[in-house]
Amino acid sequence: MKYDVVIIGGGIVGLASALQLQNDNPNIKLLLLEKEKALALHQTGNNSGVIHSGIYYKPGSLKATNCLRGYNLLVDFCKLNAIPFELCGKIIVATNTEEIPLLDKLFERGQQNGLTHLKKINKEELKEYEPHVNGIAGVVVPQTGIVDYKMVAKKYGELIQNKGGEIRLSEKVIEIQENETEIVVVSQRESYTTKLVINCGGLYSDKIARLTTPDLNLKIIPFRGEYYKLKKEKEYLVKNLIYPVPDPNFPFLGVHFTRMIEGGVEAGPNAVLAFSREGYKKSDINLAELAESLAWPGFQKVAFKYWKTGMGEMYRSFSKAAFVKALQKLIPEIQYEDLENGGAGVRAQACDRNGGLVDDFMIVEKKHVINVCNAPSPAATSSLAIGETIAQLAAKRF
Repeated sequence: MKYDVVIIGGGIVGLASALQLQNDNPNIKLLLLEKEKALALHQTGNNSGVIHSGIYYKPGSLKATNCLRGYNLLVDFCKLNAIPFELCGKIIVATNTEEIPLLDKLFERGQQNGLTHLKKINKEELKEYEPHVNGIAGVVVPQTGIVDYKMVAKKYGELIQNKGGEIRLSEKVIEIQENETEIVVVSQRESYTTKLVINCGGLYSDKIARLTTPDLNLKIIPFRGEYYKLKKEKEYLVKNLIYPVPDPNFPFLGVHFTRMIEGGVEAGPNAVLAFSREGYKKSDINLAELAESLAWPGFQKVAFKYWKTGMGEMYRSFSKAAFVKALQKLIPEIQYEDLENGGAGVRAQACDRNGGLVDDFMIVEKKHVINVCNAPSPAATSSLAIGETIAQLAAKRF
């Protein structure tokens, strides 16, 4: 079976890339392979449903430029396709004086990234936005919103098929064979000849990349983020989205409160090493994958550097009381009995050999292959913009 493009991975980035390729090349023969029985089951289907504004990201980075562009494309897409969303805004809250300079820096970064109508607020004004929050200052980010990304991904998939693209489920890629003119993608069921492979494998993107780039200098380290949910009678404590000032040395945003588009309020996530790449529960252990993570020189350096933070996150994972204490920094009224168990997601975080947690989207190219090797948050918000980027890279090969 011959194709112009084979895309590996049916998460939101793979689907958006397929859709944007079709928009640019209406006659393209395209195939998307997904190893699961349904689309968007992993990072896309387990994230917090936030439409990110782009305030956190280094100006000029792929995250910053793609987030802002992707934000606008996503909002337009949801309007066009009657997908429910809400631009409810969020506040980032400083709870002590040490966080004020970091909050000011975030405000400036947001302005540099092109965000408008950001607003600094004082302790009294915080209460107008979130009456139950504890803080001494904050920044209001009106662009932030909420959406169901599973619904967005499902619509991407429908449109791909309507435009003549093929989606094949339950097809895990096990081998990629290259020669000078074409490439053969071998799944557990079939072989497909193509001019170009696009790897959007998420939690397994590095393993797929190594099928054609054995000397790849990074490894995906899986971090689980666990959530609690506020009980129904306590949802009044949170009006919209409440975030702490993030630790600039750590690539995660800290536990926060998120109102969901389908109803309910999530509290979390933490960030702990997952013992399996798809380890959504503490009991999910894949010894081979865990050994790979622990043996990676880059992860060993990360663990040495952040061991104190990591131990705190792990303790909070096993201690609901510790988790509650972290949430009480933002909302002191939250009590142990106000929380019920929620879900969990696993973030695919690329880590290089030298101990750097890759802080930006990363695309690694070869003649016949485009590997999306790092696409954590805000990849869902940015998906259509990332898809545009992939389509432009692909166009050079056609």
